[in-house]
Amino acid sequence: MVQPAMVVETVDHAARASWRHRLEYGALRVAIGVARLMTVEQVASIGAGLMRLVGPRLRQNRRALANLAVAFPGKTAAEHASIARAMWANVGRTFAETLVLDRLLGDPERIEIRDRELWARRAAEPGPIVGCTLHMGNWELAIRPFSLFGRPPTGVYKPLDNPLIDAWLKRSRSALFPGGLLGKGDREDSDGTGQRTARLLIDRARSGGALGFVIDHFDRRGDPVPFLGRTARFASTPAGIARHLGARVWLGRCLRVGETSRFVYDIREVVVPRTADKKADGAALMAAIFEVFEDWIREHPDQWMWWNTRWVSDAKRDPPAG
Repeated sequence: MVQPAMVVETVDHAARASWRHRLEYGALRVAIGVARLMTVEQVASIGAGLMRLVGPRLRQNRRALANLAVAFPGKTAAEHASIARAMWANVGRTFAETLVLDRLLGDPERIEIRDRELWARRAAEPGPIVGCTLHMGNWELAIRPFSLFGRPPTGVYKPLDNPLIDAWLKRSRSALFPGGLLGKGDREDSDGTGQRTARLLIDRARSGGALGFVIDHFDRRGDPVPFLGRTARFASTPAGIARHLGARVWLGRCLRVGETSRFVYDIREVVVPRTADKKADGAALMAAIFEVFEDWIREHPDQWMWWNTRWVSDAKRDPPAG
């Protein structure tokens, strides 16, 4: 049975949808229908092929190549371009896999969690956990271990402009986020800062759940963090919440195995500093998180979203990514 709250939400989304939004949503429904006729691997391969062709022609590819030159100055331009093409293929696979997300989640053999028994025991220990990941492999699946370990996670995402697709996205991810999926800068926040969302996150973590964040988005208002040889800005909200709650911080990556829709999941825990200086603690925690991320990226550069980061020196003249 559809709950009354869901009916109200659906009506609200429909009321705010323009004709363009409806056409976009119609195209999405067609794509989903076609995807249901194919295997997961076939769907992912089509996404990879399309993005391998289209990605290098997008404006974001210029930023990806520039970032690769910063991170790997010893590599040639041809090597940078090769990594970028592989990145676009991975992005295409990940985007396509969202169309068949339920089938990915319904096949436990597709995700191997390294040291699973150890982390399951650690998850059973009392106290909140803040999980952080990056746009690597299939980042949509990176939150999955929390549910498997009995820690229903709550997540944060950036709402899409199209309210119909946004509603579909939340529904399709509901199995990944049993604790709920909250929008950054919730519309009910009068100042647009996301304070209501932060309060909800804290309440849910205190009640025994876990929190999940993808934190390698460039944030013009974020704090500077050493990263890949320079300094970039990222939102430090997850670090602040973890320190405030006395939570553990787990880092995870859902690494793609070759060109398949199978994945290996790695978990790392970083120490949360707690001194009298909250600001310094937050900066140290963010630096520790991105140090691990940097190691992971350098290990598998073809699986990270290279256009998503800009350096502090570039931020004033380079508009935000689309």
